[in-house]
This record gives sequence, C-alpha cells and structure tokens, in this order.
Amino acid sequence: MVYDFLLLLSFQLLGELLVFSLALPVPGPVLGLLALFLLCLVLGRVPAGLEGTAPALLSHLSLLFVPAGVGVMLHLGRIAAEWWAILAAVLLSTWLAVAVTGTILARLLPRSAAPSEGLP
Repeated sequence: MVYDFLLLLSFQLLGELLVFSLALPVPGPVLGLLALFLLCLVLGRVPAGLEGTAPALLSHLSLLFVPAGVGVMLHLGRIAAEWWAILAAVLLSTWLAVAVTGTILARLLPRSAAPSEGLP
C-alpha cells in the first residue's frame, strides 16, 4: 500500500511539475490525475495495488477537507464582506449545471413513439 501511495504522489508531483514548468492555469493534482488516467487507459486496467488503495483513501476523505476548513476560517472576514457575490455565484452555477445536465439528458435519451403503459 505504501508503494501505491508513492505512485499517487508521484503522479501528483508530475502534475505539479508540468504546471510549474509550462505555467498552466490548472491545478497540478488535476494534471497528475489525468496522467494516471491515461496510464490506466494505456495499460487497459487499473494497477492492482490501486484497487485496494483507492477505497482506503476514500474512506478517510473527510480528513482532506480539514485544510479547506482552515482556509475558510482564515478568510472569514473576506467571506463575510463578499457573501452576496459568493451566494450569487453558487446559485447561478448550480442553476446552470442543472440546466445543462437536463438539456444534455433530454437530447441523449431516446424518445419513444407511444407512452409506456404499466409505469408506476
């Protein structure tokens, strides 16, 4: 399991190096995750050790939110000063995500000629 965490951290480091060297506006861990995904596609499978490591990491996912909570507490004054803009951004982005998802779903689902009978 230690080697699997080392693999995950290595891909995160790769992503950070790419972002730093190419001055990309994307978080390094996102590029690292994309590189790991591409590796899995090339291999045609998930490396065996990661199949057990991922559930262990996900079971402790709540611990990963502690730094975000600390950041919120650190910038509480700014959040209080700009709460209306934050609320508007959250509501607008939520509405936009629901609208886009509904539109895509409506276009992708096959339409039947007659309504199905026997639906509950």
